[in-house]
Amino acid sequence: MRKVLLVGLLAFLLAGCAAAPVLPPRPAAQEIMHFAFVGRLAVRQGDTHHHVKVDWRHDAGRDEILLTTPLGQGIAELVRDASGARLTLADRRSFVAPDANALAREVLGFPLPLNGAARWLLGDIGAPADWNVRVTERESAQPDALPTVIEFEREEVFVRLKIDEWIEAR
Repeated sequence: MRKVLLVGLLAFLLAGCAAAPVLPPRPAAQEIMHFAFVGRLAVRQGDTHHHVKVDWRHDAGRDEILLTTPLGQGIAELVRDASGARLTLADRRSFVAPDANALAREVLGFPLPLNGAARWLLGDIGAPADWNVRVTERESAQPDALPTVIEFEREEVFVRLKIDEWIEAR
């Protein structure tokens, strides 16, 4: 019995010394075509403030964005693909538009920079039309590190995205 306990304890201790799995290197941001992350989004328009959790999955032709309350209750799901953009709310109401920007304007009454956001989320700011976009924090000091905090501002709309975890980027 003592021998079994000793072997079990030894196995437990050695398992703690096992090397962490080596992840393959991530491609440069401009080469990433697919990504997924979870984070938090704050939107301010004048005196109105909204805070939600975000689960965003992006492929070249499709975005799926799930918005939940800070406690995890589903609020809305936005899907963008070649056929347009569709927003489904928790109460099952649905809105459809030709693209995500038009959908945001229709539902919220103000535009959000959703059509070009996929590249911005990877830190490729370029020359955003009508929006002031800033990456204020990155995962590390490495030049190719992905953003962890991005701010978007236009007129009286301010959006702050805090990316808590990059789940995938390839």
